[in-house]
Amino acid sequence: MTVHIDRVRRVAGGVGDSAARPDGVLKVTGEFAYSSDLWADDMVWGVTLRSPHPRARIRGVDVTEALTVPGVHAVLTHEDVPGDKFYGLDHHDQPVLAIDRVRYQGEAVALVAADHPETARRARDRIRVDYEVQQPLTDPRRAALDPEYGRVHEGGNVVRHQPIRVGDVERARALADVVVRGEYEVGMQDQAFLGPESGLAVPAEDGGVDLYIATQWLHADQDQIAPCLGLPADKVRLTLAGVGGAFGAREDLSMQVHACLLALRTGRPVKIVYGREESFFGHVHRHPARMRYEHGATRDGRLVYVDAEIVLDGGAYASTTSAVTGNAASLGIGPYEVPHVRLDAYGVYTNNPPCGAMRGFGAVQACFAYESQMDKVAEACGLDPVEVRIRNAISEGSRLSTGQLVDMPAPLTELLERARAFPAPPPVDTADVRNLPGGASNTTHGEGVRRGVGYGIGIKNICYSEGFDDHSTARVRLEVAGGEATVLVHTAAAEVGQGLVTLQAQIARTELGVATVTVAPADTAVGSSGSSSASRQSYMTGGAVKTACEAVRERVIELAEERLGRSLPGAGLDGGAIVTASGEPVADLVEVLDGEAVEETREFRHRRTTTLDPLTGQGDSHVQFAFCVHRAVVDVDVELGLVKVVELAAVQDVGRILNPVALEGQIHGGTAQGLGLALMEEIQVADGAVRNPSFTDYLIPTILDMPPMRLDILENADPHAPYGLRGAGEPPTLSSTPAIVAAVRDASGLPLTRVPVRPEHLTDR
Repeated sequence: MTVHIDRVRRVAGGVGDSAARPDGVLKVTGEFAYSSDLWADDMVWGVTLRSPHPRARIRGVDVTEALTVPGVHAVLTHEDVPGDKFYGLDHHDQPVLAIDRVRYQGEAVALVAADHPETARRARDRIRVDYEVQQPLTDPRRAALDPEYGRVHEGGNVVRHQPIRVGDVERARALADVVVRGEYEVGMQDQAFLGPESGLAVPAEDGGVDLYIATQWLHADQDQIAPCLGLPADKVRLTLAGVGGAFGAREDLSMQVHACLLALRTGRPVKIVYGREESFFGHVHRHPARMRYEHGATRDGRLVYVDAEIVLDGGAYASTTSAVTGNAASLGIGPYEVPHVRLDAYGVYTNNPPCGAMRGFGAVQACFAYESQMDKVAEACGLDPVEVRIRNAISEGSRLSTGQLVDMPAPLTELLERARAFPAPPPVDTADVRNLPGGASNTTHGEGVRRGVGYGIGIKNICYSEGFDDHSTARVRLEVAGGEATVLVHTAAAEVGQGLVTLQAQIARTELGVATVTVAPADTAVGSSGSSSASRQSYMTGGAVKTACEAVRERVIELAEERLGRSLPGAGLDGGAIVTASGEPVADLVEVLDGEAVEETREFRHRRTTTLDPLTGQGDSHVQFAFCVHRAVVDVDVELGLVKVVELAAVQDVGRILNPVALEGQIHGGTAQGLGLALMEEIQVADGAVRNPSFTDYLIPTILDMPPMRLDILENADPHAPYGLRGAGEPPTLSSTPAIVAAVRDASGLPLTRVPVRPEHLTDR
């Protein structure tokens, strides 16, 4: 028997409610256990020796003195790695410990385990490494295009070159009345999570290891760790520990293999916790970008062609550079209809810090460039910046530059019009200097303060793309305990602060009509759920939980039909009972189950995608598209170069609101990271060396920097997605940055082609 329930049943705490987070109170009160809080009896501490040089050959490593320090249990180099010596998400190009060379400042060279962290650090400092220092290769454009430039890896510097070709740009130039050009740069942004890398590895009796770790993708970690340890995957068991933020930086390995190596060597639990400075060296960052764009348009603002080049600096190792380059290429002209496109995107190796996943994943960098160009087109054509976007916006039925059909709602015109219709904030009150940029320091009384308004819109892909086998697994168990029906949901999906645990319980309540739902700790004892990235977990793990719940519901209804001796067409579960299609209860779940538990495991996959053609960039590479529009209002002191963001307004289509409060938090959070990129956040790198690896010198927005926000959330259901939802966490990061910079341009009259915008950019006239 097959049961189909097309409508979503409404239960308290189900889909659509602002269900409370089970971890919320614990986090607010400081009782939540993060990975850095882990502890075990007989535990020792691990530390890492890192290279001070961005590029050098290693002529030798002497650990003799380190081994003589009392309390030291192990000192390891690459020679002590029992299995594969390299790992990586897409390319296995990164050594577990440096072998004969280092390719970036901070690369791991050796490990120490000792009975106290200070002892371990003293021993680490006694390790002697003989380096032959070399000139680092740090220019990404030369790395991509200059054959005479040196090589970071033997195979060359280009991780991926992805062209996009549509129409004929050279012929189209004759059709353009207006041509605008620009060169743009995006600095290296850090994910700046508050919980540094940490974890606990515990050796097991079967010769394997149990790792408790803060990560974004348990199974990808397992797949990389086990070969390095020389163990089968089933002997490397991972359990998700409390995650203090992620934003992409925990997709790659940091201390995972190192802790396991030390645990297996010492036979004791090993804990590793990075300090803040080491954290800056221990994870990937957002790819810096250099971009050249040329837009041609008719006098009425219709785009004719785009000619562009995007160079993304992937740093020393590949990480996700290939996929980031694919995103930047496929989304590189924005949510606009353009008949002629020539775009080349390059992801390259340098001796700069490794870069990988960060919220927005390639689309952020391109968005800053193409939105800056759209403002230039508007100015050249004498048009309102919103109007020029409306005239070129895609809609449902449009084709992107990759040839992919937009077969879901794409209400960009409505989003833009709603953003423009927001009421303006009140004029600046100069009577109270605290309202002015830098006013709290009494630096101005409003003499040089100018107000500006700017807009930005972005297009972001949701879920994994280009033919990747993107799936998620969920196990759902319905049983009776203490006379009450309860549900247990088990997935390997990482809760990194986005509210996924809450959402899984909401879906189970909705689909099974049971109030008491427990979400089991995420671990590798169940099939993979993929990464908590690409705004995919609501779609993918939400879809897996929904599908598993449907299978449980179907089996329960079959049991009810057997026990009642009659068919129940269209039946469902609600309020702990089996109900008819009209909602009338016909049997109690407790009686129907009669002590029997019903458990189902299901995999959920989205629709098929294809790789981009390596020559033309054509292909249906993406699953879903999401859109957000920002309007920014800023005050700029043009004499001092200070900026105050007065207000940010966002309009976003989310397909279906699953948890209103959580959704608002995602939009606020994504916007804050976009503000940081626009005005303050940058890892400053000189000749491959990081100059500001601390939260003293790497600035992130605080509550004083974030302005009031207006939100307008639309629900245009995607027919291909569970509940019609769209991933919502990343799109606000795209559009907030160009909107803020556009507003600063409006106030200052300066071109501003680089982010973050710093005071000297506003005062060097």
